Amino acid sequence: MKHVRHFTPSLFLSLVHVCLVQANYAPYFFDNGARSTNGNMALLSLSEDTPVGTHVYTLNGTDPEGDPVTYDLTYEAGSRRYFSVDKNLGNVTLIEELDREKEDEIEVIVSISDGLSTVSEKVRILVMDANDESPEFINTPYIVQVPENTPSSSSIFKIEAIDKDTGSGGSITYFLQNIHANKFTIDRHSGVLRIKAGVTLDYEKSRTHFVVVVAKDGGGKLRGDNKVFSASTTVTINVEDVQDTPPMFIGTPYYGYVYEDTLAGSEVLTVVALDGDRGKPNSIHYCIVNGDEGSFEIGNTTGAISVIKSPNQLKKEVYELKVKASEIDQEGDTSEHIFATVTIRVVDLNNHPPTFYGENGPQNRFELTMYEHPPEGEILRGLKITVNDSDQGANAKFNLRLVGPGGIFRVVPQTVLNEAQVTIIVENSAAIDYESSKVLTFKLLAIEVNTPEKFSSTADVVIHLLDTNDNVPKFSSDYYIARIPENSPGGSNVVAVTATDPDSGLWGEIKYSIYGTGADLFLIHPSTGIIYTQPWAVLDAEVNSKYNFYVKAEDTDGKYSLAEVFITVLDVNDHSPEFNENIQEKTMIIGSPVKIEAIDQDAEEPNNIVDYSIMQADPANVFDIDQSTGEIKLKSYIRSLDIIHNITKNKDCIWSLVVQAKDRGSPSFSTTAVLKIDITEETLHKGPMAAFLMQTKDNPMKALGVLAGVMGIMVLITIMISTAMFWRNKRSNKVMPVRRIIKKRQMPPSRTVRMEWLKFKRPSNAAEKFVVEEEVKSLHNENSNNNIQVVPVPPASPLPPPPPALAPRSDAPGWRVPTVSGSLTPKHIIKPPKKKGHGSTHNALVSELKMRFEKRNAAYGEPHI
Repeated sequence: MKHVRHFTPSLFLSLVHVCLVQANYAPYFFDNGARSTNGNMALLSLSEDTPVGTHVYTLNGTDPEGDPVTYDLTYEAGSRRYFSVDKNLGNVTLIEELDREKEDEIEVIVSISDGLSTVSEKVRILVMDANDESPEFINTPYIVQVPENTPSSSSIFKIEAIDKDTGSGGSITYFLQNIHANKFTIDRHSGVLRIKAGVTLDYEKSRTHFVVVVAKDGGGKLRGDNKVFSASTTVTINVEDVQDTPPMFIGTPYYGYVYEDTLAGSEVLTVVALDGDRGKPNSIHYCIVNGDEGSFEIGNTTGAISVIKSPNQLKKEVYELKVKASEIDQEGDTSEHIFATVTIRVVDLNNHPPTFYGENGPQNRFELTMYEHPPEGEILRGLKITVNDSDQGANAKFNLRLVGPGGIFRVVPQTVLNEAQVTIIVENSAAIDYESSKVLTFKLLAIEVNTPEKFSSTADVVIHLLDTNDNVPKFSSDYYIARIPENSPGGSNVVAVTATDPDSGLWGEIKYSIYGTGADLFLIHPSTGIIYTQPWAVLDAEVNSKYNFYVKAEDTDGKYSLAEVFITVLDVNDHSPEFNENIQEKTMIIGSPVKIEAIDQDAEEPNNIVDYSIMQADPANVFDIDQSTGEIKLKSYIRSLDIIHNITKNKDCIWSLVVQAKDRGSPSFSTTAVLKIDITEETLHKGPMAAFLMQTKDNPMKALGVLAGVMGIMVLITIMISTAMFWRNKRSNKVMPVRRIIKKRQMPPSRTVRMEWLKFKRPSNAAEKFVVEEEVKSLHNENSNNNIQVVPVPPASPLPPPPPALAPRSDAPGWRVPTVSGSLTPKHIIKPPKKKGHGSTHNALVSELKMRFEKRNAAYGEPHI
């Protein structure tokens, strides 16, 4: 019992520890399905074009006890690490570029841990395809052998390309570049290459064709954009020759010679025939048909003609042999054949040098006229040259060559036995140029080969070239720049353009013409290239100073070139400065300048720069003018009207100045004008009334309303004063005489001054007169008694003015406008004579009101009387 008690505490602690351990549950992932972006990454699929660094998934799980969990990603040994994970947040980031074509599934071990327990799961991530691969041709290069007699529409080859993508990105269609320029077509799906319908191949015309085939996939998404990839390859099509052309003799006509010392069995000459089908030529079989009379024989395969009798047995001097050349096919059968005539002459010993013959006998000068730049390989058929050596055998063998400018012509044959027709062939067409040399001279040299004497002879070959239109007219410059004054009369020369054409005759004659939108005012002499203005043209730099058009140089064959012409019209001082219309009268407030302005319509400086000056003024020491701006101001020492009155006896302060506006052109033009300046002091600006009038000059109705309100207030004050006096007199039972009341209620001096100003101010128009009279009537009545018994009501808006002074027309309908402007007919109101010494800003304000009234009358359709 003691032993049991001793181990009881230890056993109890062990049981508690086991219980606690068993109570710790493992964490687990959430399984949210294939389309979820968080959970255990099961069934996750990613496109292979997902950018590196993209957050692709969020591992998400929990611990039953609520302990914080961490996440981790591991890979099997040797596997590439494609993802990284934030251990705390579970954010999975792509760190390696995906490629479905290399690896379409990725195995990842995801784990979640609560610190005590770790749970791991192996998941597979599917890599989805993106269109990131281009088609690739297989089994290249493509070289196809096609017989020339292959029927049209026949298939000749199949092109094959593959695309590693899937879906539409892996489908391939084929097409040919320059489909209209070649003789082949391709099936867009199968890649089968065919000869076009109605097209045949010809080995003799074209032995090789190059066809560019393009393979294009069906397109697909790549990084959010629809991409289509293609690849191209070249198919080389070699046309195989087919026996369809007869043979032909080379070096005809044939001439041979048998010398008097020639031995029987000696070779006289060799004829050569070739199969017209050069790709796979048949062998040629030669035979003599007739004309040999048993004296000559020919090698069946070599074409060498030999004499079989001694020269003294030959009965004729000239033998004409008819030689037949036949093709022998691979089966040994004879197919095509051709005939040639061989002339054999019997001559004596070597005692003659080679001799050149023309159509009429021996000749040492041959001339030919031909056009320049003949095609290369062309034979100069106009030269009838035969070379002959009357000797026999080896003594008649000689070489031919041309001595002169090299590389232009070559002579055929180069080695002659006895006699040959000389053929000269063009080698360098570009060197045969009429503009470089009109005559080409060569020496045709014939020199024996195997004789000790080395007999030789020469003949001059003179080729006269005829010109062709092989040159285009060329201007001396790509563009021409000209300047012409704007006062140039019609028909004036502007510029001469020059083009040259080295061709001769009519082809070298150049005709000039101009065209373009800027060419309307200009003409060009068709042969000299002189550009001049139209007879009626009037140039004006102020309207248009730049003209641009093209000039064309064309020969009689229609070849032409172009040059561009830029013409600048130079400004000439042909405009005088012009003053503005409102320059006749100006009102000058002492201390403020007035400004005149003149405009010069010339286009350029200095012709349009205007300087101002005062030509005449009386007195001359009152005004200054700014030469550049046209501002006129009083002399600095004149600060009031009193100073002006001391200077001159002219008390009305109105002067007429003769001002001049003069441009800076050469020659210079000027304009003078008479300017009337009315000088006044700035009286209106000294009180609140002037400031108010200045502020409300753009709103006359506001000014009239305020004036009416002021007059109403003054009337109300007068009534209140009268009422107060009345009640005072009533209490005292005294009746004050009217004269005494008048004396006590006289206007204060300040108001009298304002009344004076309102009465004697010179009105500028009827509207101003109306305003003055209205204000006077509101302040002073006829009996000088301000105790008016009528109780006025302050007006809410100004009353309409009285009708104009002139009687309206009987047929005009009656009209009424509730504004001051309704009573003005400024075109018919006779202005009162101006009073000297007056004319202020008030006049300017009323004048502006007048202008607004006129505009409003016009808007309402005011009838004019």
